[in-house]
Amino acid sequence: MAGRCFHVAWIFFSLFYLFFLPSHCFYLPGVAPEDFKTGDPLLVKVNKITSTRTQLPYSYYSLPYCQPDHIVDSAENLGEVLRGDRIENSPYTVFIMRESRMCNVVCRKVLDKKATKAFKEKIDDEYRVNMILDNLPLVVPIRRPDVENAVVYQHGFHVGLKGKYAGSKEEKHFINNHLAFTVKFHKDPLAETARIVGFEVKPFSVKHEYEGEWNAKTRLKTCDPHAKRAVTSSESPQEVEEKEIIFTYDVEFQESDIKWASRWDTYLLMADDQIHWFSIVNSLMIVLFLSAMVAMIMLRTLYRDISKYNQLETQEEAQEETGWKLVHGDVFRPPTNFDLLCVYVGTGVQFFGMILVTMIFALLGFLSPSNRGGLMTAMLLLWVFMGLFAGYSSARLYKMFKGANWKSITLKTAIKFPATVFAIFFGLNALIWGQKSSGAVPFGTMFALVLLWFGISVPLVFVGSYIGFKKPVKEDPVKTNKIPRQVPDQPWYLHPAFSILIGGILPFGAVFIELFFILTSIWLHQFYYIFGFLFIVFIILVVTCAEITVVLCYFQLCSEDYQWWWRSYLTSGSSALYLFLYAAFYFFTKLEITKLVSGMLYFGYMLIVSYAFFVLTGTIGFYACFWFTRLIYSSVKID
Repeated sequence: MAGRCFHVAWIFFSLFYLFFLPSHCFYLPGVAPEDFKTGDPLLVKVNKITSTRTQLPYSYYSLPYCQPDHIVDSAENLGEVLRGDRIENSPYTVFIMRESRMCNVVCRKVLDKKATKAFKEKIDDEYRVNMILDNLPLVVPIRRPDVENAVVYQHGFHVGLKGKYAGSKEEKHFINNHLAFTVKFHKDPLAETARIVGFEVKPFSVKHEYEGEWNAKTRLKTCDPHAKRAVTSSESPQEVEEKEIIFTYDVEFQESDIKWASRWDTYLLMADDQIHWFSIVNSLMIVLFLSAMVAMIMLRTLYRDISKYNQLETQEEAQEETGWKLVHGDVFRPPTNFDLLCVYVGTGVQFFGMILVTMIFALLGFLSPSNRGGLMTAMLLLWVFMGLFAGYSSARLYKMFKGANWKSITLKTAIKFPATVFAIFFGLNALIWGQKSSGAVPFGTMFALVLLWFGISVPLVFVGSYIGFKKPVKEDPVKTNKIPRQVPDQPWYLHPAFSILIGGILPFGAVFIELFFILTSIWLHQFYYIFGFLFIVFIILVVTCAEITVVLCYFQLCSEDYQWWWRSYLTSGSSALYLFLYAAFYFFTKLEITKLVSGMLYFGYMLIVSYAFFVLTGTIGFYACFWFTRLIYSSVKID
């Protein structure tokens, strides 16, 4: 029956790839290459402007930049819209393949008070302008002073900068109004075509000068292609004030040895991969320590216990024994609020399936950064289709607890977690909307998300639940007594609150170093493409959650406390508390967010992430403990 669930889910997933993905052939990683001949026009697009200080993206034309005759929006996938991407055509039209051009005038703008204020605000908040050419993002190469011949790439160029004139104490705002673009291409040795492998820019602030009245044929004194006078510095910068600003740009083409298939390597090059290896070694040490403890319990202590229990000759001897065998009549007694436990376990299975399949696709290269929004789109759709397994898991567990109202539990599984997340997301979206940011999800996209939820996810949860509830339940290894046994007083170190909080430390410790890089990629707008490391860390997280829960569950049962159901879930799930605390630490030590709205966005989204991490790790710990108790109690003879 589980195989039928898998086949149904695979059919849905195959249909999604057939109908919703572009029809071109796959080229790993990313999309198919495009060949350009000499003289072919190149289409430069503008994307959102972003800031790590506010976390509020805005469309490029929200600032009074030069505009083309007609602004055309590019088609965006679901992930791009949720990320706040707004891709549009640009006024930089003189891009001709392999034809370098110097000092092209985009336009002349006379700023009014409103425009001046808008530019100054964005410069204060350190906003960057993002552009795209042939699906490559625009980067600013910056040399690292600590490493010889090492270059790091900053995504996008700053709108401007603040500075002081020599001999003045007053701080001024200067705008980057001259862009020196460099387009790198790799020539095909067998044809006259070439492929674009790099898109870089050096921004300058230049107060352009000219003679006479301005017209379409005016020649600039500060930047003249006829006199071979190029902009090479910002010695005479353009101040942001209620005066004219002339926007210009250069285009230079450079041949490169980098092949098209490797053009993303410079963007994704990790200069600190030693830290990732340290993270892996650190996590492996934790796993080895826990594995040794589990092996000791399983191979030594349990083997001795089981042999001793099975050799008892009389009932009197059995009654004199202490330890985990004494609670065999209560260990499989349904816990309080078992329906809620079923809901959370089903949701955790849904999360586990989504993350596992997403990582597999990422490792195969389908979700490379060249496919903007692809990762988020894939995770959303996988979450929807994994509802089948959520319903199946919650219904199976619910039936084992002898629950009868499977439709009620199914509806709670389909709605409880998504409704909580959607409520938080809707509130955060209202805040973004109030800031007039492009990060606000439009009503149409919000409707599409609700449609995915109620149109696909909820029905799949019901299908999985129906299949799971119809399947016969596995009998418990031991019978449950009618009268519950009294739990004796527990030592302080086995108190539920203490053991639960202790249990979450090691799973968090296994992932916290990699968590730093994930938070950096999200909140500091950097690429994260080390899915190989992440997959290893995920496996280590699964093993750590399982082992720490099994160890603490064994100690709990030996102390004659049989109420392990919820505690097994909360033990590994408490790692989410440490994740949220680390997120708060990261906020105050690594980020420079000062606005209240931006801070609320950060903690709101990290609350959602922590909630999801709680559900995931809690479910892993629960199933590990579930397997462990069934294993040990099926190994002893119960009279």
